[in-house]
Amino acid sequence: MLFQLQYLRAIAALMVVYFHSVLQFQKVDATFDPARYTFGETGVDIFFVLSGFVMWLTTQGRTISPVEFYRRRIKRIVPLYWLATLFSATVALLAPSILKSTVFDIPHFLASLFFLPWRNPADPTLIAPIVVPGWTLNYEMFFYLVFALLLPVPERWRVPAMGATFAVILIGCHILPATTATTFYGEPIILEFLAGVILGWLYANKILLPRNLAWAALALGAVFLPLNEALVGPAGRFYAWGIPAVFIVYGAVSIDFSRLPLIGWLSYLGDCSYAIYITHAFTLAFVRVISGHLPIGILHNPASFVAICLVLSSVGGAVIHEITTPRKKPALAS
Repeated sequence: MLFQLQYLRAIAALMVVYFHSVLQFQKVDATFDPARYTFGETGVDIFFVLSGFVMWLTTQGRTISPVEFYRRRIKRIVPLYWLATLFSATVALLAPSILKSTVFDIPHFLASLFFLPWRNPADPTLIAPIVVPGWTLNYEMFFYLVFALLLPVPERWRVPAMGATFAVILIGCHILPATTATTFYGEPIILEFLAGVILGWLYANKILLPRNLAWAALALGAVFLPLNEALVGPAGRFYAWGIPAVFIVYGAVSIDFSRLPLIGWLSYLGDCSYAIYITHAFTLAFVRVISGHLPIGILHNPASFVAICLVLSSVGGAVIHEITTPRKKPALAS
């Protein structure tokens, strides 16, 4: 088992929680300047590379129809996301002051349910669903669609076919008239999925980095990911943020973590990473609301506020994960 994938999932999810926690504290204390402390958005780039890697690894050498592949991904992604979307829409309708980045709008609500890019009514400059972090799922589901449609292609041609498909998509989106869809899908961030697929192909063919070089790649990626996040804006994320994410994933999968002590809690948070990612916005909103109604000093200190958000988001995600994940029935004794 690739324990490092679980570790990376957990770290990526917590990076995003940290990033949003810092931004959330600015709503608690308007005098707080988050610029010096804002990083972690690049956790998404790690997720995208990991997604491409895992999709290749789980389908390589197997016969899976596009319908079956997409059915499995829908089963994994949709139930919790729809619950979160319905909850957000209800809160936005009944108590709009709680979720400040959400406004109830029926077309936006329907687009959110079906992973379609749509301008957020609360901020028309933002192409995001009702559950704002779900913008990444719009890309994920689009990648799954492309990946599924290419499954009938012979495996030896599948990676080149995927590269050509993404090239056509990007070029087409820049040639066609500007719309919400062409703006969204024309972002080269989708190349991070392709990079992950290529890493999956390299791993499956045992083309890995030597141990020392793998650790060096992992360290370089870990250094340059937050550094580039500070120096290069989102417009250049596919190379400035994406390349360090590739270094991290390639370095990690080239190392045999099975020979290292298992970090159980981090591996478990990796299992819970999807639930943490989807639900953390609600946890952060909850902490922000109670900070304005309860005289708790630590909630007005940025460090303790962020720490509490990280802990509660992890606990809340774990609880949701346990509730929503089906348990395998034990085999009957013969």
